[in-house]
Amino acid sequence: MTVKKEKLPRHVAIIMDGNGRWARSRALPRIEGHIAGIESVRDVVTTTRELHIPYLTLYAFSKENWTRPKKEVEALLSLLGLYLEKELPLMMENNVRFNAIGAISDLPVPLQQQLGGVMEKTGKNGSLLLTIALSYSGRQEILRAARLIAEETARGETTPLDEERFGTYLYTAGMPDPDLLIRTSGEMRLSNFLLWQMAYTEIYVTETLWPDFRGDAYKKALRDFTVRKRRFGSLKEI
Repeated sequence: MTVKKEKLPRHVAIIMDGNGRWARSRALPRIEGHIAGIESVRDVVTTTRELHIPYLTLYAFSKENWTRPKKEVEALLSLLGLYLEKELPLMMENNVRFNAIGAISDLPVPLQQQLGGVMEKTGKNGSLLLTIALSYSGRQEILRAARLIAEETARGETTPLDEERFGTYLYTAGMPDPDLLIRTSGEMRLSNFLLWQMAYTEIYVTETLWPDFRGDAYKKALRDFTVRKRRFGSLKEI
């Protein structure tokens, strides 16, 4: 499927939804849906890099996901560790820089260390910034930023506060806001994801479940984005 590369987004964010439903529809354990979903991650990352889109952010595990059954949470975190181990050589080969955002301190210490190691090893790569949101909450991110600003103010630091400065206290500091949000499985919610950053993000919802969301489905979403007219609240198209 042809995509107009000159109109592609700089930053794509994805809510990867539908792994459990995919497994249930095949009478498989839920973890099988998560395993299949890893293949979609690989496909989407590869396509993003090939199209020279510089930022990709994936919502992998929310703060609310901790309430899921303990065995499922443990399996998810184990899969993440295996993914990092397997994909690190490919990240290095393809010049992909890895990043993790969220309350990383909530994660098991060995996984925290593994995440830190991958971020360090890929830190000088520059073709794509792949960000994974883990134990993430948009509201908690905004509260965290407010607390950091309050602490600076209490120390007597009084730099004027505007939107640009506020953004420097977010997990995504230094990154452009997402141009396109893709949500799979047909749900019509933001699910507490990048709430500050999504003020003018274009939203694309597909009924496709995440394990079935591969390169062609991704390119269809990107093509839809390229024909949209973005005005950011004004009459002028951008």
